Amino acid sequence: MEIPLNAQYIRNMIMGAHATHDHIVHFYHLAALDWVDIVSALKADAKAVSNLGQKLSSWGGNSYNEVKASQDRLKTFVGSGQLGVYGSGYWGHPAMKLSPEVNMLAAHHYLQALDYQREINKVVAILGSKTPHIQNVAVGGVANAINLDSPSTLNMERLYYMKTLIDKVGDFVENVLLVDTAAVAAFYAEWTKYGSGVTNYLSVPDMPMDTKGTTFTLPGGYIPDGDVSKFQAIKSYQDPFFRDNVKESIKHSWYDGDWDRHPYEEDTAPKYTDFQDKGKYSWVKSPTFKGKPAQVGPLANVLCMFAAGHEPTKKYATKMLDTISALAGAKVGIAALHSTIGRIGARSIRCAVLYDALKAQWQALVENISKGDVKTFNHPTFPAGEQRGFGFHEAPRGALSHWIVIKDGAIKNYQAVVPSTWNAGPRNSQDAMGPYEASLIGNPVADAEKPLEVLRTVHSFDPCLACAIHMVDKTNNEIVKVKAV
Repeated sequence: MEIPLNAQYIRNMIMGAHATHDHIVHFYHLAALDWVDIVSALKADAKAVSNLGQKLSSWGGNSYNEVKASQDRLKTFVGSGQLGVYGSGYWGHPAMKLSPEVNMLAAHHYLQALDYQREINKVVAILGSKTPHIQNVAVGGVANAINLDSPSTLNMERLYYMKTLIDKVGDFVENVLLVDTAAVAAFYAEWTKYGSGVTNYLSVPDMPMDTKGTTFTLPGGYIPDGDVSKFQAIKSYQDPFFRDNVKESIKHSWYDGDWDRHPYEEDTAPKYTDFQDKGKYSWVKSPTFKGKPAQVGPLANVLCMFAAGHEPTKKYATKMLDTISALAGAKVGIAALHSTIGRIGARSIRCAVLYDALKAQWQALVENISKGDVKTFNHPTFPAGEQRGFGFHEAPRGALSHWIVIKDGAIKNYQAVVPSTWNAGPRNSQDAMGPYEASLIGNPVADAEKPLEVLRTVHSFDPCLACAIHMVDKTNNEIVKVKAV
């Protein structure tokens, strides 16, 4: 089935804006507090913090008055005894090593990032009606009506408002997020030695630019054993290289049986056995690509795009590595990304790449509309008999694929192989560790009662077990009833 060009561009903009939002939130509001000591920031000299920020970038939000206002907000939190989102941090942990001024600069940008993640999320809401559970995607295109003369459809006012939002957030990504990530990486340079784990990298191409999904803005593929020279591209939604090489194992998962199957042939029959060290110990299945565990996520995506010669990726990766090298006083190359801190850095590189992609998608949409094309939907027809198909997307946490078997218009089997399943999976049928487990081997732990270092590595993947598994009601209570119309 072909998708109208406008529908492709609208879908692409939603994906790009959503992922930009996700990456900003992950660094500042989820992962940064593993590295940044909020309590230490209260001791900082606000003037010195402002000077440091202005030295690092041209960002206009690092004035003394703005930094002082952020520090006063933090002091109010601490003084009230109600730390809120900062309440569970390992403040004062021996593994924390940033100066009070660097901590305060990061904390200042944490508060600013709350505004910018909201701004880019408006793009998702404008196009998708709500976020995160968008309402506009349909089989055959999107439900967005385009009429430049109507105030109730996608018109020029809405289009140019979205461009304003994209440019505003792009300034923050380039001049704050990239710089902050590089600074944290430079000060914690020893963390380039930890957390590499599985170095088979899998990503998928994304943001199709034609009606058939055969050309993409963002390349994807597979890198075995961390060797970028062996990169093999995934070229289309129908590429058998991807289709034929994905399997899942349940040898160590709480499901009935012990098999290693392609998603089309799987079932999902829960069978809980309690924790078994050498047996079953996880609700997550164990995906493999070409028979081996694979790491997915922004690191895999950046390395694959870099290997594919994608110019925006090369530009932003070089910019970040050069900034880290200047701050660390030693040359840091692409190999440093195979690590806990490299995984976080790759997410910021990808965020900057998405900013360039968002601008390009907006321009492509406007130019196509200017030609008089306002079509956004092709009516689908469903063939009889049994049909098998799959779709993939480079989600914020990595390669996401859905696999379906349809028989006579009804779903016969449906399986989702999602990013956190790839990364969080237990040992597979060959007892090879998944990415989370493998990445923890050799990590330092200064205080076993406060395992901050473990959190750093696991959080670098942006874990989401709610994505990786789904719950089942064993008593068979009816939760929802779906009627086919």
